[in-house]
Order: sequence, then structure tokens, then C-alpha cells
Amino acid sequence: MTAKKPIVGGHLSIRSGYAGAAQIAISSGAGAFQYFPKNPRSLSVKDFDRQDAERCRTLCEQHGIRSVAHTPYPSNLAVDLHAAPDQFARTVHSLRNDLEIAEACGSMGIIVHFGTFKTGNPLQGYQNIIQCINKVLSGWEGKAKLLIENQAGDHGDMGMTLEELVQIRKLCQSPERIGFCLDTCHAFASGMWVGEADNIFARKAAELDYWSGLTVIHLNDSKYPAHSRKDRHARVGSGYIGERGFRKLLQLDQVRGIPWIFESEKGEDGTYREDMERVRRWVKAWC
Repeated sequence: MTAKKPIVGGHLSIRSGYAGAAQIAISSGAGAFQYFPKNPRSLSVKDFDRQDAERCRTLCEQHGIRSVAHTPYPSNLAVDLHAAPDQFARTVHSLRNDLEIAEACGSMGIIVHFGTFKTGNPLQGYQNIIQCINKVLSGWEGKAKLLIENQAGDHGDMGMTLEELVQIRKLCQSPERIGFCLDTCHAFASGMWVGEADNIFARKAAELDYWSGLTVIHLNDSKYPAHSRKDRHARVGSGYIGERGFRKLLQLDQVRGIPWIFESEKGEDGTYREDMERVRRWVKAWC
């Protein structure tokens, strides 16, 4: 890896608006940030402040900061149109609203978990995901992408492998509008990637053409060992992945220039400064 400064930051509140989150990122020296575009607990459609969103876009452009939105937790791409038509419609409208907010803020896209489907044939779950994504992206012409995040396995078996992620993208009507968010804790928990001991993930990702869709990385350590299927984030370097595990991933050519986002607890000063500096020291030492 070259000595180029990594693009790193954390998840920030929009309590002071989208532009307020951008200002916090700027003041903390971050190169990127993530935010919830609206209430993270609800599949609502938000009538957002477009002037605030435009200020966010402008600030990010002026300071060279990348931003990305994370969709509300109830968003489930695997919701069944026929079994739960109202929930399907709410999910689609909410995700489309998230895309519109992300586009207005100048963000890379919206991150949404792969999805869960626990009743009936698993193939139906995959079909539901494709159907939902196609509906959300129908007619969408913005630059913001729908970014599928891999899952830890704590809520079911779906979304735990590179094959699933890549195949879903391929089978959708607009694969060019779809990307990936790699969550390191989820990947470690599911066994998709096992940190320092891993000798398969990078090669398989290249063979399956996963790297071409990678847009952002959630840089989370894990409070539990690999294959635990427990989604419990730890601050980078303080969990079972550790510095050596992150070294294995972050030295790959394919992750250069990809924003790295923390979703763990903040430092004692209430910011991610300590974590950002830790990762920057790591990268500098590795070069």
C-alpha cells in the first residue's frame, strides 16, 4: 500500500442536520462519514430539508469528504410482496426516499443489509431480494447507489457469502446501480473472512468479481471469535480481528481509495479521532 492517507471516518448523528454532520466530520479531521438519513427505527418517508442536504453536498465537495447513508434497521430486502404487500410497499418507498436523500447530500449511496427470510424455500427469499431491489431502482437515474451489506449470521443464513452478494447483483436489472459494503465484523463472524489466518477471501473476491462493486468498508473489530455468527462490534484493534487481521485486509490493492467507516463506540472525547489516528499509524507503519 502506498503512503497515501486513508479515507477514514465514523458514523455521525444528523441531530444538527446533514450539513451539521459534515461539519463534525470536517472538524474531526475525517475523510468520510456515515449517517442515518432519517429515523433508524422506522420505515418512514421523510420530507427532508433540501437546502440542508445541498449544504452537506457543498461542504463535502469543498473539503474532499465522502459520505454514505445507512438505511433504517427495519429495511428488509427479502420481504415478500405477496405475503406482506404493505410491508413490501413501505420498504420500497422508504429505500427510494433514502436514495433521494443520499443523492441530495452528494453521498455515494445507501447501505442496506442483505435481508432475512425465515419461512419457506430460501430461493424465495433471494427472489424477493431481487424483486425489491428492482422495484427500488426502477427509473432511478441518480448517482447514489444501493449498497448491499454482508451479514453476520445472527438472524439467519442469508447474506453470509461472497457468492450470494455477487449473484444477487448480477441477477438484478440494474447491476451498475448496485454496489457492496463490506462489514469486517460481519465477515469475521460469518466466516466469510477470518482475519490474519485468511488465505482465501481476496482470491475468491477477485474470481467472483466482488471487488468491482466494493464501495465502502465498515471497519469494525469483533467482540467474538471468527464463525461466532455474533454481530458485536469492537473498536479497531481491541477485538478478535486485531491489528494483524486488519493488516491482512487493508494492505490489499483492492481497498485503496475505499472509504473506511467505524460503527463502534466512540473514544472518551466523544469522537472517532483516536480510532482514525490508530488506523493512520497502522497504514503508515505498513508502507
